[in-house]
Amino acid sequence: MARGENQVVQTNIHNPPTTTVITTGVAHRIEPSKRVIPAVRTIDAQSVVKRLQSELMALMMCGDPGVSAFPEGDNILSWIGTITGSKDTVYEGMIFKLSLIFTNEYPFKPPKLKFLSSCFHPNVDTSGNICLDILQDKWSSAYDVRTVLLSIQSLLGEPNNESPLNTQAANLWTNQPEFRKMVVKLCSPPIEALKLN
Repeated sequence: MARGENQVVQTNIHNPPTTTVITTGVAHRIEPSKRVIPAVRTIDAQSVVKRLQSELMALMMCGDPGVSAFPEGDNILSWIGTITGSKDTVYEGMIFKLSLIFTNEYPFKPPKLKFLSSCFHPNVDTSGNICLDILQDKWSSAYDVRTVLLSIQSLLGEPNNESPLNTQAANLWTNQPEFRKMVVKLCSPPIEALKLN
């Protein structure tokens, strides 16, 4: 063993087995009760599915105006959400589609959300990515799909201009009539899409 290297030796002659750590030639025996075992948070896929099914039922029953979401086909981990712009905002009456992707770490990790519809907003980039604290460092396992959708609906009317993803939208936000013109120009569906619906 080279100088300064540590060697770990597991011995099974003791009951229960002990671990001996040799540091610079000195042996230290660590009893099983003194070992530090990192906490592992395990989530089985079935509990995630049950949680999402429960959230789907709650979302359908709550009747919050302007927000909805449903699994995309048979995949409970991939949802399509819909948000309608709130009254008295520049987004009033506009409908936006979002994708919600859940992992097996949900609800301990937030879902990945993205606007599928074009959305001119200070906290939404041109690819549809959203800058919202509860989707990042402020996430809590107490949040659910309903909470997230309502937060994004609220964000539409009350952006955080301190951390914009779209600086053009952030700079124009104070001029609401001009901002509304940009929203209508960039976010309204094309006439052909309206004819198909």
